[in-house]
Amino acid sequence: MGRFVLTLMILSLVGRFSSAVCAQGSTGNSVLYSIETFMQIGSATSPQISEDGRYVFFRSWMAGVDQIYVLEELCWPYQLTAFVDGIDFYRISSDGMQVVVGASTGGSEQSDLYLFDTVRGTGRELLIDETTRYGSPVWHPDGKQIFYSSNEANGRDFFIYRLDLDDLESQLLWERAGWNAPVDVSSDGKMVLVEHYESNVNSDIYLVEALDGEALLLTEHEDDYVFENGRLSPDGSTIYFLTDMNPEGLLRVARMNLDDRKIEFVNSDSPWETEELELSPDGRYLAWVENVDGYGMLYIEDLQGGTRWRLEKLKGIVSNVEMAKGGRVILTYASASQPPDIWLYEIEGDSLRQLTFSTLAGLDRTLFVEPELVRYRSFDGLEIPAFLYLPSNWDGKPIPFVIHAHGGPESQFRPSFVRHFQYLILNGYGVLAPNIRGSSGYGRDYIKLDDYKRRLDSIRDIGAAVQWLIDNGYTRVGKIAIKGASYGGYVTLASLVEFPDYFGAGIDQVGIANFVSFLKNTAEYRRALREAEYGPLSDEAFLKEISPVTHADRIRAPLLVVHGENDPRVPVEEARQIADTIRARGGEVELLIFPDEGHGIAKLSNRLLYYRKMVEFLDKYLKE
Repeated sequence: MGRFVLTLMILSLVGRFSSAVCAQGSTGNSVLYSIETFMQIGSATSPQISEDGRYVFFRSWMAGVDQIYVLEELCWPYQLTAFVDGIDFYRISSDGMQVVVGASTGGSEQSDLYLFDTVRGTGRELLIDETTRYGSPVWHPDGKQIFYSSNEANGRDFFIYRLDLDDLESQLLWERAGWNAPVDVSSDGKMVLVEHYESNVNSDIYLVEALDGEALLLTEHEDDYVFENGRLSPDGSTIYFLTDMNPEGLLRVARMNLDDRKIEFVNSDSPWETEELELSPDGRYLAWVENVDGYGMLYIEDLQGGTRWRLEKLKGIVSNVEMAKGGRVILTYASASQPPDIWLYEIEGDSLRQLTFSTLAGLDRTLFVEPELVRYRSFDGLEIPAFLYLPSNWDGKPIPFVIHAHGGPESQFRPSFVRHFQYLILNGYGVLAPNIRGSSGYGRDYIKLDDYKRRLDSIRDIGAAVQWLIDNGYTRVGKIAIKGASYGGYVTLASLVEFPDYFGAGIDQVGIANFVSFLKNTAEYRRALREAEYGPLSDEAFLKEISPVTHADRIRAPLLVVHGENDPRVPVEEARQIADTIRARGGEVELLIFPDEGHGIAKLSNRLLYYRKMVEFLDKYLKE
C-alpha cells in the first residue's frame, strides 16, 4: 500500500452488548459497556523518526494485529505492513526511506527479516528460515547494509552478522557464545556497538570493527553488573550507556571516553533507576527516562550548553524516546487513564503536541480510574510497592479483588493503561498490582532477592499482599482471585499452592508449572538465561520442589489456564501438565489453548474470546 492510500481501520464493536454492564457516564445516564468494547480501545506505540524529523513511524494493532503505520506532516497515517500475524519489530533507515521488519507466524517468535520501501509501500524478503531467529537490526550509515543478530549457526547462540541489501550476501562478523545484539553503528560505519548478556543482571558492551570483527571489551568488571543501551557519539570519541555499577546499584546514565575508558555518571544524584536513553543524531542532546516509582519521567540535557531539564507536562509514563536533528523528540505517552499515543516535543520552543489519537471505542474517558501507590510489609519486614485500584464509588465494604502478578520475573508493573483493569473496576472489582521482590525498577539488590533458592520468598510477598487487603477491609477470603501471565502465571499457580485458603479463583496465562520440563523444553537460546534466574537443571530436586505441579493437590480454587500452542518460551505442555494433574486429583480447571498464538494473545479476535472468558470466570467464582 502506497503513501497516498489513506487507510482508516475502524474497529467494529464486536459483541458490544455481550457481557454488558450498567455504568454511570459523565451525563449520569445508564450506559451499556462490555469487555469486548474495552478490549478494542486503541494504542499507538514504539515510534521512530527520520533524522530530518519529517517522517514518524509507529506500531498499532488497529487492524487486529501489530502493523507499522507512517505519519507524514499534514497527512493521515497510512498502513505500511499487512502481515497476517503482525510484526515483531522494525528499524527505519536514517532518512526514513527504508525499514527493516521482523515478522513471524503463529506466535513462534522465529522472526524473518523483510525490507520495505516506505515511499512506494513495496516490500521484499531479506532473510527467511523457519528454523532461525533473526533480530536486532541496525543500519549502516550508507543505507545499503544492516547489522543483525541470529542463532542460525547452532540454534542457541546469537552471533553478529552483516547483510548487503543489494546482493543479500550475509557475512558472519562476530561470534561469542550467548545472547548478543548490535545496538549502534559509528557515523563512518567502521565500528559497531554490541551488547553481550550473561544473564538479565550481567551484561557487557563491546566495540566491534565492522570489517574484520575484531572486538574490544569496553566494560570490564567483576560480579554481576548491567551495561546496556549503548550509544556512540557522532565523532566516535564517546559512548553513552546505562549501568548499575555504582554503590547504590541503580541503573544510571554514564559516559565513557574511549581514549581512557573511564566511566563518568551523568545523573549520579538521582534516587531512581534509569530505563532508557537516546542521543540525538547530531550529538547535541542526550535524553533519558527515569523510573520514578513506576512512572516514567523524561530528562533532556543540552551537551553543548550544559543545561538540563525534565518534561513535566506529561504525568504518567513516557517511553520509547527517539530524537531527530534540530531538537525534535518523539515518544510514547500513557497513563492508567490514557491509552498509549505518540507525542512530539520540540526542544526549541518548548512545544508539545499529540500526534496520534487512539480510539476509545465510544467509552467515556472520565470513567477510567487512576491507582494509588501503596506499600505493605512482607513476612520479613521488606516493604513492597503496589498499585491499588478501587472503584470510584467504593463504600468501604469488602469487594471482590484481583491480584495481578506481572511477568518477567525481572520486570515491573507500571501504571499504564490496562483495558481489562478498567472494565473490572467499573464492574465493582478492586485490583492490586504488587511489585514483589525480584522486580526491576528498584535497584540491583531488590531484583536479586528472589534468585534461585529464594524463589518462594517472592510468593510469600503475595500472601502478605492478600493479608494487607483483608486487614484494611478491602476484601475478604473467598472474594479474591490471582492472575498473571508468563512468570506471573507461575506466581499465580505457586500462590494457589502456598495460600490455598485465600483464593476463590486463579487465572494462569502461559505460566510455568514445572521448572524441570520448562527448562528442558524452552527454546535452547533461552535456557542459560533462565537457569541463571531460577536455578540449574543439575539441581532437579530444588526445581521440582518449587514447581506448582508437584504440589497441585493443595490447589483448591477453580483455575482457568490459557496458553498458545506455539509458545517458544513456556511450551504449551506446561498448561496441559497442570490442567491434567488438577483434574486427576478432582480439582476444577478449565483449559483454553489457542492454536495460532505463542507467548501471549496477539490477535484481536483471540483477545476478545479470552477476556470474555476471563470475566465470566471471575464473575462466577467471586461474585455472590
